[in-house]
Amino acid sequence: MPQIVILPHERLCPEGAVIEAPKGQSVCDALLANDIELEHACEKSCACTTCHVIVREGFDSLNEATETEEDLLDKAWGLEAESRLSCQAIVADEDLVVEIPKYTINHARENH
Repeated sequence: MPQIVILPHERLCPEGAVIEAPKGQSVCDALLANDIELEHACEKSCACTTCHVIVREGFDSLNEATETEEDLLDKAWGLEAESRLSCQAIVADEDLVVEIPKYTINHARENH
């Protein structure tokens, strides 16, 4: 089963984590299933950017981003070439290294 290494995030995962994720599961669902409370304001329907992550390793193993996802990513804070909406990024065969950005555009949660 592929592993996801989550780099340390001040609020959500201060120590970082290594979790297992079954092939075919979204990165968002894998994090949530392992008590990493990643924001997902649109309930994982690809309608916001609060679940934005940066895939530092294994990016090319993920499914291709849709045009809708690409359009939304343009609005994400801290966008990088390896950015994905974790609700749309589906785990394949390779291990991943994921960074959760410090901020989201969800201002109501930014200071929590």
